[in-house]
Amino acid sequence: MSDGIAVSAGEAPAAPEQTVRIGVGAIVAYAVLALGLAWLVALPLWLGRGLGEPYAVPLMTAMMYTPAVAVLVVLAVLRPIPKGRRLRFLGIWPLRPAKRVIGMVVLGLLGPPVLVLASVAVAALCGWLRVDLAGFSGFSELLAAQVPAGTPLPPPAVLIAAQAVSIPVAAATLNALAAFGEEVGWRGFLVPALRRWGTWPALLISGAIWGLWHAPIILLGYDFGRTDATGVLLMVGGCVVWGVLFGWLRLRSASLWPAVFAHGALNASAAMYLWFFASGSRPDPALVLPLGVAGWIVGAVVIVVLALSRGFGRQPELAADRPRS
Repeated sequence: MSDGIAVSAGEAPAAPEQTVRIGVGAIVAYAVLALGLAWLVALPLWLGRGLGEPYAVPLMTAMMYTPAVAVLVVLAVLRPIPKGRRLRFLGIWPLRPAKRVIGMVVLGLLGPPVLVLASVAVAALCGWLRVDLAGFSGFSELLAAQVPAGTPLPPPAVLIAAQAVSIPVAAATLNALAAFGEEVGWRGFLVPALRRWGTWPALLISGAIWGLWHAPIILLGYDFGRTDATGVLLMVGGCVVWGVLFGWLRLRSASLWPAVFAHGALNASAAMYLWFFASGSRPDPALVLPLGVAGWIVGAVVIVVLALSRGFGRQPELAADRPRS
């Protein structure tokens, strides 16, 4: 199939990345390089005070670009994708059909916060999160601890509403910029590369590798507060679930951008449970975070619905390139 052929959404599944078959060596090289670079970037934290270092946040942000660096190295050294077809393979360009790509981008921006809110509800219903929906006492205590004593603050409900409105803005700007460094590797390169073994193996394996990639900071206590293998396993589970959802956006739109914005939206809304927890309670992140058990439950329900509706079977291409004069 030539790179210029377009396939409509109603036809048999055929994705542009299937026109390029990535060798096993390139896939293994990418995975090893992405994981190794993550450890290399995080090394100063291990040699210092871990997440307590003042440069921890900038370093972790830099770590988010190691999957993109790994892609660039593999493309430059092993050349698994012919020049002129790389942007299409990675889902970066063209942005057509525009209506489909934009629609999936909007879904990527708005969907994750809704799922995160649903995971908060699941955590509350399961008794993992004690909530205060009247006074938002836990959230009020967090705010009071961040300002000088006696500083007047707006009502917590007003601040929560303001933060909720800001989530899509943050997701579409700074968070998306950082998420691009990861997504160009996981959903841009790895998912299409693994499609040679089928859609589900591609989604599950890429999600597991994505989870393992977080190990250098998870083992320092990031996200779950666990510094052993259980923290890594929790992250792998969360990344497999969210990786399937982000992968669905990637495959259904044939574009990388919906997954980029969805990743940004997830990062922007991940701490939503802090709005609702009751003062004096200690929520376990392993249970209440969207990457934790509550998020697994909500994500699994969505995945089952998509699978039953054959959402993973419709994988159209991007539109053909316009003729150049």
